[in-house]
Amino acid sequence: MTSPKVLIMMSDAGHEPTGKLTNDSPWDQYKLTEPAEVTVPYAAFKEAGFEVKFATETGKAPECDKRMMKGVTGKLLGAKAAVVKECESMLESDEARHPLSWTAPGFSLDEYNLVLFPGGHDKTMRQIIDSKEVHKLMLDYFPKTKKPSNKAVGAICHGVMVLSSAKGSDGKSVLHECTTTTLPGFFESSVYWATRAFLGDYYKTYGAGSENTEDSVRHSLADDSKQFKGSNRFTPFVVKDDVYNYVSARWPGDADLFVKTLIDLVRDSQ
Repeated sequence: MTSPKVLIMMSDAGHEPTGKLTNDSPWDQYKLTEPAEVTVPYAAFKEAGFEVKFATETGKAPECDKRMMKGVTGKLLGAKAAVVKECESMLESDEARHPLSWTAPGFSLDEYNLVLFPGGHDKTMRQIIDSKEVHKLMLDYFPKTKKPSNKAVGAICHGVMVLSSAKGSDGKSVLHECTTTTLPGFFESSVYWATRAFLGDYYKTYGAGSENTEDSVRHSLADDSKQFKGSNRFTPFVVKDDVYNYVSARWPGDADLFVKTLIDLVRDSQ
């Protein structure tokens, strides 16, 4: 039996490298200490025996959010030394050093059993969220995940915005009829206002005054009151759609459950 194929779609930089909560400071809901969103899925997929590849816009090797990895911000809100080492190890892998280009002629997602969109709040994330090429790829691929199917999509945090922004000629997002979650507005607003004095609008991907990620995703749904599933608790939380092989999560604290759910889904659908 051939190994399932996974493609991790990334912007050139700005993805969230970190993960679970600690319980020892007032910054607990923002200080993330284990690898997630990119590093946790990569390691788990490799351990599960999946074939993993990365893709960026032009095939440039991706980077995680340097502000979360180094400097004062990294020490206060970002990844600890062990996490930084783990993320750096991932970025030094052959897969990450030689990513595919999603703008290359003839590029297709059809060979992959799972396409993953990690999150991140740095403004460089706009490269993938706003990419017309990625939107076209999702408009083609996402419908193919309708059950029963051997294809699936996973998105966490701001990664969900890639899907909510992928709209067809009718103006409807690929998530229009789906059940989903994303980064809670409460989380995003809380960390933005808590850090605004020394980080400015760092935690607002589209700048100060822009709508929260949750609101943006809700606006892409046919009936957000029924389709959007959220939680402001810090316990792991993921959402599985009933019609499509689509799994979504809110933030790095969900990463372990998120990737386990995806691995089980991919295995069960083969």
